[in-house]
Amino acid sequence: MAPDFNYFNRNRRPMYLSVAGTITQMQMVSANGTGYGGCAQMITVEDAEGGITNFFVNQDTYVVGFETLYEGMPVTVFYNGNLPAPLIYPPQFVAAVVAPQVDGQMVTVAFFNNVLVASDQSLRLNLSPSTEVVMRNNQTFRGNPGGNVLIVLYSMTTRSIPPQTTPDKVIVMCGL
Repeated sequence: MAPDFNYFNRNRRPMYLSVAGTITQMQMVSANGTGYGGCAQMITVEDAEGGITNFFVNQDTYVVGFETLYEGMPVTVFYNGNLPAPLIYPPQFVAAVVAPQVDGQMVTVAFFNNVLVASDQSLRLNLSPSTEVVMRNNQTFRGNPGGNVLIVLYSMTTRSIPPQTTPDKVIVMCGL
């Protein structure tokens, strides 16, 4: 019997990695990444060291603030590090979240458990009545956002382990 390689990924939480930089090029592509005129685009992001990464932005990509992307825009792009990627240069990934960079605002994308600690222990959330908690369609989320992938917008953290923050906004990515 052949091994079931999907067995190992079934219950595996997505691990989001990010690239911060400036969009240097944008082009329309088809949904599968070839040709033009489709419902997707390829953006090229150049980081501070001059490294280049290409990202497919499609109908499943969440753009924080529903901003229109443009060349020259500083962004942080998050992608699922568990998904396979071609071994090419420049690297090429499917963007899960694109966050325009805003002065004084930090963004994290991660799976948070029911006590609101990120799966990689990088952040703990302390929600307050002023924290806006919404679904990806910008409708109010009622209940505990834990147990989901969350996009967290915040301005500062404590120096504890894990760092803690009272976020300004939490976007619940139901079903990811």
